[in-house]
Amino acid sequence: MPNFVTVEVMGKKHQVPEGITVIQALWYTGHEMIRGIGCLGGTCGACAMVYRMPGQYELLNGLACQATVRDGMWFSMVSNYPVAQAHYRMPDLTNAKEQLFEMYPESARCVNCNACNRVCPQGIDVRSSIWYAVFGDFHKVAELTMSCNMCGLCVTRCVADMPPNLVGLYARRTYGALYAPTAEELARRVSAIGDGTYRDELDQLLSVDSAELKSRAAALGR
Repeated sequence: MPNFVTVEVMGKKHQVPEGITVIQALWYTGHEMIRGIGCLGGTCGACAMVYRMPGQYELLNGLACQATVRDGMWFSMVSNYPVAQAHYRMPDLTNAKEQLFEMYPESARCVNCNACNRVCPQGIDVRSSIWYAVFGDFHKVAELTMSCNMCGLCVTRCVADMPPNLVGLYARRTYGALYAPTAEELARRVSAIGDGTYRDELDQLLSVDSAELKSRAAALGR
């Protein structure tokens, strides 16, 4: 028999097996989790949660698919935290770095409090990424925030009422579309596709049935 621990789910205590994740504990206690979960592997960021531990004043955050239950843990899900998301089209941006302050004017209000860093389950230096964004170094923002899973937990702690995850997303998108140097090999391949170089191979693949495709994939070790 497994060992059991006591957890409090949205105000009600339950006994759950030790060592399972918070998502598994919710299922175990009969909570029908349809929204607010996704990959169950810490990639999609859908299962943001907030919790406390006995004897600790600090309010903690994490991802429910990664956090394991501990005795006395009190937790609740944080699903779909509201944010003011900017809408933009790349062709309409004339100076994306300056237009950051039109899309997210609150980004200039960062007070360097470090709350976003403390809450990020991915260990991203969110605070520095905002400062790099403000000063126009979108390349550095892209490097720092590439592992962001858009869980939105940084939004829950930002004292400037800013969505740091969306600021990072804006910087990554605009850097890739407008500022990053074009990879020569990629440009050649795109040009070849446009010229129809691979059309015969594509048509041949589209004409093959699924059994043949599986056979070819097996032969390639995939």
